Amino acid sequence: MIELKNIYKTYKMGEVEVRALHNVSLKISTGEFVAIMGPSGSGKSTLMHILGLLDHPDSGSYLLGGRELSKLSDEQSAVIRNRFVGFIFQQFHLLPRLTALENVELPLVYAGKRHLIQKAREEIEKVGLSERLTHRPNELSGGQQQRVAIARSLVNDPIIILADEPTGNLDSKSKEDIIGVLKKLNQEGKTVVIVTHEKEVAQHAQRIILFRDGEIVSDQEQGILKDKTKASVSVAGIEQALAQSGRRIQGVKFLDYCREAGFAMISHKMRSVLSILGVLIGVAAVIAMLALGEGAKASIEEQLASLGSNLIVVRAGSAKVHGIAMGAGAVTRFTFKDVDIIAKLSGVKRISPAVTGRGQLVYGNKNWSTQIDGADADYAQMRAYEPAVGRFFTSYEVKTREKLAVIGTTIARELFGEDNPVGSTMKINLINFKIIGVLPSKGANSFHDQDDTVIIPVTTAMYRVFGKDYIDSIFVEAEDPKIISDLMDEITGVITKEHRLTKNDEDSFQIRDMSDIKKTLEATTKTMSLLLGSIAAISLLVGGIGIMNIMLVSVTERTREIGLRKAIGANNRDIMIQFLIEAIMMSLIGGLSGVALGTGVSVLVTMFTGWSVRVSLFSVILATVFSFIVGIVFGLWPAKQASRLDSIEALRYE
Repeated sequence: MIELKNIYKTYKMGEVEVRALHNVSLKISTGEFVAIMGPSGSGKSTLMHILGLLDHPDSGSYLLGGRELSKLSDEQSAVIRNRFVGFIFQQFHLLPRLTALENVELPLVYAGKRHLIQKAREEIEKVGLSERLTHRPNELSGGQQQRVAIARSLVNDPIIILADEPTGNLDSKSKEDIIGVLKKLNQEGKTVVIVTHEKEVAQHAQRIILFRDGEIVSDQEQGILKDKTKASVSVAGIEQALAQSGRRIQGVKFLDYCREAGFAMISHKMRSVLSILGVLIGVAAVIAMLALGEGAKASIEEQLASLGSNLIVVRAGSAKVHGIAMGAGAVTRFTFKDVDIIAKLSGVKRISPAVTGRGQLVYGNKNWSTQIDGADADYAQMRAYEPAVGRFFTSYEVKTREKLAVIGTTIARELFGEDNPVGSTMKINLINFKIIGVLPSKGANSFHDQDDTVIIPVTTAMYRVFGKDYIDSIFVEAEDPKIISDLMDEITGVITKEHRLTKNDEDSFQIRDMSDIKKTLEATTKTMSLLLGSIAAISLLVGGIGIMNIMLVSVTERTREIGLRKAIGANNRDIMIQFLIEAIMMSLIGGLSGVALGTGVSVLVTMFTGWSVRVSLFSVILATVFSFIVGIVFGLWPAKQASRLDSIEALRYE
């Protein structure tokens, strides 16, 4: 069944070359029980590793069932190990975090046969440990641990059992039990190859091969191979196994990988928590920072709404004339005739003249100094000032100079407290005004409290309150934002023509586009959001680096485990995917926890500071996706490092 032809193997230790095997040729028949003996460094373990496809010869030929195996790829070698070879190690190599049953199930994971879990139970029962299924290795004796290792080697029904010093760490009683199990397996038709130093152990074999300095010095048969049912292998069988390996149920294997990654995280709780914590803080920072940015954006949008949409403001006077600061109306004074001319321009949707001044309010024994705005009936819709309570005055009431007032929420609170002011009468500069509405709250901006104002009909303000015969400003709403620039030019033209202004008088009035203010504020908000998000992203990046460091430490700590997994059938890709999934799981747990923490922090900020904070779905999705990417990016390097470990060196790692 097994045939080695002219096998050579040399290891390099620095600049020194160590010849492990030299021109070794060997045949092992189906159903044999072979003991390989020799002093330390004689090459017997190297031979076993080549037989089990954990290592490849430098030259020579290795045939199993007539099929050449010496040039197989990593994945193909893993398939053959998993399907046809069972390893029993001197150090047992049981994973401490898994129960006896879970240790025995491991080869099924890499064979894509987790659904055959009952097979693992049966093998444990065969080695006499049916009462120890749920015990972990530290709860088992040395002999019991070796029995678990034997059950693990048998779970995929291999045809070859390779045992490396299986009795080396056992007492006499356990040693006899293990030898008995191996002999029974051989009697059932398994081909058993055992490496040992002990002559009394080798005496149980039918054939003893003695190694020295990498060469076979003797090959003695001690008994006749009895006829029995033999587990054989053929070229067709090996080819079929290799073909089926590419069709393993990847979905089932993925769930197994997730399960193994979960076990690894639970078994190293503190390390996992620290890794998760780094991502958690980063994601929470992203959520909180973006929430602050969104809240600021929402506040600015509310302020922008108070400016009105597609709004053009024409103000009388100039900020400076000949270098001297002047007040409104200092140069050009608008009249209702100007309003009528502008209103007739194409593209004008609404228009409202306005005047502004200060006034003293009196109600009962309370008084309040505030800003008085005179406006037309369309002013409410143009500036988003539709009253929250009551109504706005009409065009007819403007024409008839009615003494009506609409007040802001600050005035309503200061003069009327909890009472409804609508219908009440108050004095403005000693003139009685009836309150017909309360304006919606708009809050304070950097200039003044927008709710500390009174709006009255523009005609009433001009002729009864301020004694003006001119208009301070004209608010014009364009039908479409695209025509604002052209409309501003037209308004400038008609004012210049109507007032016969020359180029020297071009600063005698101001015309402004509110969309410029909007764009500036929006750009500022966007920049602030990007800045806050970038700062938070740095925190998440630091968390990702933490995961990479922890995973690299994990690879070092679990080197022997990686070697074991490769010995029982895992290939490089299996190892890489498993470690990558572990990193991604930690990142996602940290990410989801960070979303919850960031949302909670945002709520607390709103409760205790009053700042406007808004958690958006976009920020949640962004942070979660970013944490997933962090897991992939920073977990990939450690995963690759783990997959590249040499299985032999990994098993020997201390």
